[in-house]
Order: sequence, then C-alpha cells, then structure tokens
Amino acid sequence: MTTSEPPGRGRNTEKPNWVERRREKIRAEVERNRRGEYTVPTWVLAVALVVIVGAWLALIFLA
Repeated sequence: MTTSEPPGRGRNTEKPNWVERRREKIRAEVERNRRGEYTVPTWVLAVALVVIVGAWLALIFLA
C-alpha cells in the first residue's frame, strides 16, 4: 500500500461529520419515543434527587 489512508477505508466511506451524527442520534431517539421506549434522561433524575434531598434537609434544619 502506498496510500496514506488507513486500511479498510475506501474513497466513499468517509466518517460522517458531527452534524450528521447528531441528526441520526436525534432521529433514532424520536423513533424510540414513538415506539414507547421513552426513558427519563439521567441529568433530570439527578436534578430531581438534589431537589428532594435539599427540600428534606431544609425541612429538618429550618423547622
């Protein structure tokens, strides 16, 4: 091989750019949600936990 391309890569098999990957992820998520496979994101669960624990602590220390 005299080319500088990595093995296994052809001319038309370039890696999709960030926008295309992002669109595909969003499209896949929308399809999952339509099938009823919706899940709550982890960050939402973490925020809910912090709010609940904070409210509980406020009740204990401010009562």
